[in-house]
Amino acid sequence: MNWEFIVKYLPLYQKAAVLTLKIGIAGIILSFLIGLFCVAVQNYRIPILRQIVVVYIEISRNTPLLIQLFFIYYGLPKIGIRTDPEACGIAGLAFLGGSYMAEAFRSGIEAIDLIQFESAYSLGLTRRQTLMYVVLPQAVSISMPALVANVIFLLKETSVFSAVSLMDLMFTAKDLIGLYYQTTECLFLLVVFYLLILLPVSLAGRLLERRLRYAGFGT
Repeated sequence: MNWEFIVKYLPLYQKAAVLTLKIGIAGIILSFLIGLFCVAVQNYRIPILRQIVVVYIEISRNTPLLIQLFFIYYGLPKIGIRTDPEACGIAGLAFLGGSYMAEAFRSGIEAIDLIQFESAYSLGLTRRQTLMYVVLPQAVSISMPALVANVIFLLKETSVFSAVSLMDLMFTAKDLIGLYYQTTECLFLLVVFYLLILLPVSLAGRLLERRLRYAGFGT
């Protein structure tokens, strides 16, 4: 193990990790919003939008992120829509993650007893109020394990961003391996930085799941 090489290029990996985390967080936040929108459309049974959401979920979940990135980065410019690598990464992650979040929220809503809806309506709550104040808080609690798993999955999927020339962790590792042939050292740094990103998320998610169970949700 060449420790001098590791120390020399550690700042480069730190910069790539910050970029990877920034794009990952932005994409995950957008995926949450897309997921909530999709589950609201499905819950309200809006005729045309509901069919569009179903098609979107099927396309998103059954195509690889790499293909989606190629379509956004290389395909959309053919019709005049150009994006830089960072915007492409965020859009691709949001497009993929939105469908997974929507399905996680949907499974949580379907796990709620019908009497919860009927009780809310009998108290005079509208469908929107029922969804916002009764259904979604319980659905999020029940779906928390799936949501945390989706967050970890999306952060790991950032490893394909190098395909659109984004200077993320994987791109940095591949670039340094090609230049200096220090494969062991480059892959060691890659593993360490992905662990530094993903392990705290996993531990925080586990703690959150436990607290929700103690609060009486998600059992």
